[in-house]
Amino acid sequence: MLNLISKKMENKENQEVKDYLALEVKILDQIKLIYDPEIPINIYDLGLIYEVDVDDNNNVNIKMTLTAPNCPVADSLPIEVKERVKGIAGVNNVELELVFDPPWGPAMMSEEAKLELGFL
Repeated sequence: MLNLISKKMENKENQEVKDYLALEVKILDQIKLIYDPEIPINIYDLGLIYEVDVDDNNNVNIKMTLTAPNCPVADSLPIEVKERVKGIAGVNNVELELVFDPPWGPAMMSEEAKLELGFL
């Protein structure tokens, strides 16, 4: 999951840290607007986003998965994530890696998602 306080920000100036954190929040907000079409939960709370890394040049690297390798939106969902993040002011480039290790499972969902789906 996205870490809002990054280790690489420890030695940065206060304004740089604020700008970095503001960009991470914008990225997270955009990702939370994307829903799995079969499950009424956004992909972040569903646990499909494994990592979001923003470098010093505001290039974004995302590692994400799908609920299953043969998911019906395997072609379109990663493209939607990449395009939404790329559309954020201040983001220069977005690279997205689709991974299946570790495989997704219901345990990766947020508490809110588990509650919404009746897992709690």
